[in-house]
Amino acid sequence: MSFSVSLYRYLGAPRWTHFPPPYTSWQGMGCDTTCESGSMQASSTIKLVLVTGPSGAGRSTAINALEDLGYEVIDNLPLTLLQRVVEPAGMTKPLAVGLDTRNRDFSVHGMLDMLHALSHKTNVETSLLFIGCDRHVLLNRFSETRRRHPLAPAETPKIGIDREFDLLQPIQARADILIDTSEMTPHELRADIERWFSTSASKGLSISVQSFSYKRGLPRGVDTLYDCRFLQNPYWVEALREQNGTHKAVQTYVRKDPRFAEFFERLLELSCFLLPAYTDEGKTHFSIGFGCTGGQHRSVAVTETLAAALAERGWQVSIRHRELERNSTNHDP
Repeated sequence: MSFSVSLYRYLGAPRWTHFPPPYTSWQGMGCDTTCESGSMQASSTIKLVLVTGPSGAGRSTAINALEDLGYEVIDNLPLTLLQRVVEPAGMTKPLAVGLDTRNRDFSVHGMLDMLHALSHKTNVETSLLFIGCDRHVLLNRFSETRRRHPLAPAETPKIGIDREFDLLQPIQARADILIDTSEMTPHELRADIERWFSTSASKGLSISVQSFSYKRGLPRGVDTLYDCRFLQNPYWVEALREQNGTHKAVQTYVRKDPRFAEFFERLLELSCFLLPAYTDEGKTHFSIGFGCTGGQHRSVAVTETLAAALAERGWQVSIRHRELERNSTNHDP
């Protein structure tokens, strides 16, 4: 029996921004707001996250997200080896372990006994994360990918799904955190993982800034939303219509709106007032969303601009452009 340590990063992961000048020039717009990221004291308790759930629900995505958050990741570790791995003296950073029903020594009773034993370990904070999903959604996923279910390789996926649900029910009932991915995209799952398990003790507050289209609905789990539809729309400029807010020409056009400078000054001032307060309260993640009609121009430009300004002030910032990521072909304003 072998186990693997995950070594690759999810290609759709938010990109961490470290913007160089000229993004120091917001003072030239009358915005001399300064805010610097703080830091949080590291805890002496080592975090251990055990990740399990039915096949196809998103366990691998969750594992990869935890790795991106700084966890040491071991996937498909046999239960018999877990006690040897979890030794506080040898753990220098948080650990995430993927537990799969396909493991040779996997058993419900064995896992429950192991959880009980771990609960008595000092200096180790254990969380059981269960990545769940609706049976019908899982069946659709297996049908779309034409994969065989690991618990029913010679039978229909439905039989394997039902079999695995019955097997995992006692473990799901024991879970500390349950995330249902039935209506989630991989990005939304990653965002949930980040909110629950961010290890920002040494990094301070982690900020995500994202753009979206109101026509496609509000994004999940965003702390603060701003409507950018009052700004002049590059869509109506033929030369800019096929571009988006990551392009300099579009950003320049949006910033020329007479209301933009004051809007951004107040936005940055409010952000710089609130972010240290959230850090002081122990918050490890804060998300800001900007919406416009199509999610292509104005919201993207403002997202890029605020992320740059915050990163320049030392904050750890990730960017996500929801509609651009979906490779939307809808360029309506």
